[in-house]
Amino acid sequence: MSVTLTEGAVEILIGILACLCVCQNIRQITSGTGPARFRLMMSDGQHYWSSFLLATHLNHLAEEKLLPNCVCKLKKTTTNTLSDGRHVVVVIDMDILQSAEETGGKIGNPTPFNTDGMVLLKLASPSKFSPMKASPSKFSPKASPGSSPGSSAQVNPIAGLNPYQSKWTIRVRVANKSNVRTWSNSKGEGKLFSFEVVDKSGEIKITAFNKEVDKFFSLVEQGKVYYISKATLKPANKQYSTLKNDYEITLHANSSIIPCDDTQDVPTVHCDFVPISELENKDNDSIIDVIGVCKSAEDVSRITTKTSREVSKRAVNLIDTTGKVVTVTLWGEEAEKFDSSGQPVVAIKGARVSDFGGKSLSVLFSSTVMVNPDIPEAFRLRAWYDQRGFKLNSQSLTETRSVSSNARMNWKTLSDVKNEHMGQGEKAEYFSCVATVLYIRKENCLYQACPSADCNKKVIDQQNGLYRCEKCNREFHNFKYRLLLSANLADHGDNQWVTCFQDTAEILLGHSADTLGELRDTDETAFDEVFHKANFKTHIFKNRVKLETYNDESRVKVTVMEVQPVDHREYSRRLLSNIWKMAS
Repeated sequence: MSVTLTEGAVEILIGILACLCVCQNIRQITSGTGPARFRLMMSDGQHYWSSFLLATHLNHLAEEKLLPNCVCKLKKTTTNTLSDGRHVVVVIDMDILQSAEETGGKIGNPTPFNTDGMVLLKLASPSKFSPMKASPSKFSPKASPGSSPGSSAQVNPIAGLNPYQSKWTIRVRVANKSNVRTWSNSKGEGKLFSFEVVDKSGEIKITAFNKEVDKFFSLVEQGKVYYISKATLKPANKQYSTLKNDYEITLHANSSIIPCDDTQDVPTVHCDFVPISELENKDNDSIIDVIGVCKSAEDVSRITTKTSREVSKRAVNLIDTTGKVVTVTLWGEEAEKFDSSGQPVVAIKGARVSDFGGKSLSVLFSSTVMVNPDIPEAFRLRAWYDQRGFKLNSQSLTETRSVSSNARMNWKTLSDVKNEHMGQGEKAEYFSCVATVLYIRKENCLYQACPSADCNKKVIDQQNGLYRCEKCNREFHNFKYRLLLSANLADHGDNQWVTCFQDTAEILLGHSADTLGELRDTDETAFDEVFHKANFKTHIFKNRVKLETYNDESRVKVTVMEVQPVDHREYSRRLLSNIWKMAS
């Protein structure tokens, strides 16, 4: 059976689907628990049609300026067929060219446009078409060369999906895939995994439960393209998703996921990057996408959560072309595997804005972290940083603090500390420096301490095989060694005696306190060699400086809070930045 399209019908379809039209009427339709949906009656001045549906991401237009008699330009649409055979045009992108006040009222006297028996076409321009005859199969979308079996069904854009469609197929790339997670509660046990997919029009989350996890988890691979159909579309649970989509998809036993070989026009990622300088204007807890060069990164640390669970944590400092820096906190496996060498470009999709220490970002379970992603924004950022960005005197939106000591990253030379009389006020001050170890005193660097986990008090040898701790009021059969080092540091301008306790002392010497205690008791030569090798090594020292009084004598005491290796590339860039600053 063939269907004849007259020249007038083609022109009407062009006017409605591809060019300018007038909004005759707009009304909200019931959508259950999902977001509001708006149905439109559109006209080209001669005919009107009431089967237009506004995509949910355009709902703000209906609530603001999409009113009867305004002139619109439909920039992007898709045509869907409902279960009862009716056609619906979903408006994905549109502009309001003239308001109702500007048009002055009704335009023309349009009559109803009847699509019964006609094939809806989305045409590019009138000049390409003339009166024609066509069978329905002629205008059905065909599988592109190299596509997978089963791909000949009509492909729908993600942005056009709505609950009123009974059948749909999307062609999408998997942008992010979670691990399998299990749960157990009063209702029973289960498991799930989710993945996020993207096409040119948008993104959406897909979740599989229980038996569907076994069926689809090994099939779905991050970065690959698939045809997905026969799944359930429902309102998105925003508690578990940061995507900008009002819907999400759930797989069931009859769902279909077919690999697609034609991947050229399917984007790898869908991000709406916010410049770092604009984070100051973002509300706390808002979700954003960000991209920047990893200017520096802290070492991994372990913290205990309120639920007594230990988790890894790492702070990463990102800079972009605005010259601003923000600290991003990575968690868990993401923190442990992150490699900051080479100062990579880092893109984060779905980071949460925090007001901790000014403005900072935190990666969520649902976030996607991409290192050196293959996207144009990353290439531009890399070129900018290598040519100009590295020498900027950048400003951080976050008060950068040491993970372990909360010491502010306040770069000083040792002569600055003395000349500025640091630490002589009521409160302690913190500074960071690059310095070289000149000498470490071996005398009295070790002591025998209480073996209790929360006590480091020096024990008294009872000379009977027992060691007494006055603080714990107990005697023990053993003890643990503790380090307390006094070291002399120097940079290009001055030197400074500092105190190092257990953790920082072990880093400087490269051995544990127990090992050093055993060497001191059994091999004095090897013990001396440890101190000899530690001399003339250069590190980054994060320090606390405070004026202290002992036996009525006041002196400035510098305590090392953290020791880090020197990132010579970053250190050189900081020196160059200082040179540029002084030269200008």
